[in-house]
Amino acid sequence: MSDDHTHVQEFFSHRAADWDSRFPDDGPAYAAAVARMRLRAGDRVLDAGCGTGRALPPLRAAVGAAGVVIGADLTPAMLEAAAGAGRDRDGQLLLADVTGLPLRARSLDAVFAAGLVAHLPNPAENLGELARVVRPGGTLALFHPIGRAALAARQGRRITPDDLRAEANLGPLLAGSGWDMTSYVDEDARFLALAVRRG
Repeated sequence: MSDDHTHVQEFFSHRAADWDSRFPDDGPAYAAAVARMRLRAGDRVLDAGCGTGRALPPLRAAVGAAGVVIGADLTPAMLEAAAGAGRDRDGQLLLADVTGLPLRARSLDAVFAAGLVAHLPNPAENLGELARVVRPGGTLALFHPIGRAALAARQGRRITPDDLRAEANLGPLLAGSGWDMTSYVDEDARFLALAVRRG
């Protein structure tokens, strides 16, 4: 994938208005994934590539009123849909490219990223950027509300050995980007890889 994100913006811009209605039953899966992150009251968390902000309500519930929740996305239409759904009440919406975040180093406790890895132009470098903004010991959650095999079947394709989300590929990718993978689940109902920021 090139560094030109125009095609990503175009893809999601055309789908933003009805994105939530296309996937109306994903809410519990998002909440369960956030619960696995074991966030604490007062934590500072980023939803990287937040889309319509479906993770923002459970993230806010996890960190409480004293916490900081930021939803960053590259596509204005997605952020507009998030605000239209009222999710801007749960977190600050930020128009930003997650490959170069306007955030200080080590300023966050955690990053949640749903469906993001496949859209990163340079996954190793870009996951390193997520590591840059997270304190040592902080958490990364790479999530999708459907597993790899089920998603491939839905899209009419097969999983290939070079799939970045395969455990054998993702572990070393994360390790080279400043993260240590601590758990990996890939089942029909969800995909969730958790990692800890190395010191």
